[in-house]
Amino acid sequence: MAAQLDRDGRGFHILTPVLESTALSKAAGTRVYMKLENVQPTGSFKIRGISYFCQEAAKKGCKHFVCSTGGNAGFATAYAAKKLGIPATIIVPTNTPQATVQKLEEQGTEVEVFGKVWDDAYVKALALAETEGWVNVHPFDHPLIWQGHASMVRELKDLLGHKPGAIILAVGGGGLLAGVVAGLQDVGWQDVPIIAVETKGADSFNAALRAGRLVTLPEITSVAKCLGAKTVSARALECASECQVISQLVDDVEAVQAVELFLDDERLLVQPACGAPLALLYTGRVQQLQREGLLSPDLDSIVVIVCGGSSIQMAGLQALKTQLGMK
Repeated sequence: MAAQLDRDGRGFHILTPVLESTALSKAAGTRVYMKLENVQPTGSFKIRGISYFCQEAAKKGCKHFVCSTGGNAGFATAYAAKKLGIPATIIVPTNTPQATVQKLEEQGTEVEVFGKVWDDAYVKALALAETEGWVNVHPFDHPLIWQGHASMVRELKDLLGHKPGAIILAVGGGGLLAGVVAGLQDVGWQDVPIIAVETKGADSFNAALRAGRLVTLPEITSVAKCLGAKTVSARALECASECQVISQLVDDVEAVQAVELFLDDERLLVQPACGAPLALLYTGRVQQLQREGLLSPDLDSIVVIVCGGSSIQMAGLQALKTQLGMK
């Protein structure tokens, strides 16, 4: 699993496995394959697009990276910056777990805590990026980032060998969705339905689809902080007009329960943001979508993108359960 070659330069991500899950297949009533992005060097898919963006910025003379993040984008930026020999500053909101801040600092990166939610940290990052030679690394909203993320679909085609009946993924700001749509278009799989899952309280994509325009949430109330963009990217909304995108919501308890089940079933610990698409499988929502005619009744396989787990530990999982009143 050596670092892969991107189309325009050497990437820092690895080719991740595609494994069939017996437990998820049983829950969904069809074969479920896991694209295990949680085993990337930085713990999430973010390294694909962000490393590609950083490499291109370095070619243009970038002297310092700055990134606003709830965790995963920061780890990707810190990793890419270190490999490129360029300093980085990571801006995280106050709701970021202290363990995440410490892990970022251990990467040799300057970390600044600012603002209540990611949107606040983003404003701070933009201000710092006004400094000459500094480049803002957006965590999800840039064409180079989408192009980098698209590589996972090209891998999926090579490793799976056939077109899946659907792809399930989490939506926060929309970068993963935009990257998957770009990848589907690259390999000629535009007709594969995408089930885009958010948690209630971090559902800016679902709100935008219902309104037919971008919507800014008043606040993020979900525990899935990595899905916590109050406004989804404009590109995410465009994706819904280019491919069949089915928006679904789960609640926080369902997402955290899915994290626990997945840990037992697959021996992998992921964060609640990643638990959201897993919850759709565990709760029988796939069968419901089939009954509603949104998915084929003859669905032969599903791919779920296991997007990451860099910002979760057992102590954090237990704290979330206590916060939600779970046993």
